[in-house]
Amino acid sequence: MNTFGRERRLRTIVLIAALAVFACTQALAGVPPPPDLDARAGFDQHIGAPLPMNAALTDADGRATSLAAIANGKPVLLAFGYYRCPNLCDLTLHGIASVVARLSLRVGDDYAVAFVSIAPDETPADAREARDMLVRMMPRGGAEHWRWTTAGPPSIAALTRTAGFRYFKDPRDGQYVHPAGILIVSPNGRVTQYVFGVDYDPHALRLALVDASEGRLGNVVDRLVLLCCGYDPSTGRYSLLVSRLMIALGCAFLLAMGFGALWLRRRAP
Repeated sequence: MNTFGRERRLRTIVLIAALAVFACTQALAGVPPPPDLDARAGFDQHIGAPLPMNAALTDADGRATSLAAIANGKPVLLAFGYYRCPNLCDLTLHGIASVVARLSLRVGDDYAVAFVSIAPDETPADAREARDMLVRMMPRGGAEHWRWTTAGPPSIAALTRTAGFRYFKDPRDGQYVHPAGILIVSPNGRVTQYVFGVDYDPHALRLALVDASEGRLGNVVDRLVLLCCGYDPSTGRYSLLVSRLMIALGCAFLLAMGFGALWLRRRAP
């Protein structure tokens, strides 16, 4: 299968969770899903794209902010959705809280979590309600340290377009149809990785944040793993790179040989 075929298949898989939830909800409500759903909602991976970090946002306390201010030199775990979402966004938020609770990295200190509403009519009060509810339901998820934001149409359009986040508002019921997943953003605002779905692996997410931190986070083990692995946009995961592994093993062998020769020389009479 060529690269185009893999990416097309990946986009289809990414939408399964979102479309399944949406379709079930609409079926129960008696409203069939739009026929062009797959073409209008989804993730287009824009790895390396510079996000408009100074786009105007408003936080849950009504203060003006931006992704640049939220990042403040740290990598950002970024999610799009809306606070009044009746289904998918709740799953995404709980998935983020669950993985944050299992990470050794400290939210707010080592990295930032930002949620940006795609509904321009939502207010800081909506953001506070969602934040407080998640804090009560998942106290170990650190949601009180996340940045819950709203924005006007220009900022929403600029951020989602650059991030490759495609969505639309269904006029039949007023709900937004959108994909499920998160983005990892470097401190300087470049998209470094996409993580799809609503269930996130803590080990993979730690690697993604360490990789995006530009040397600020991580330990020797993280560096060795990243040396032998690379992010594969066609799968949305870190994959073992045989060539890097062989280089790492070769270097380790040469170091071992060098230390062995030095040890033998010192033991010689």
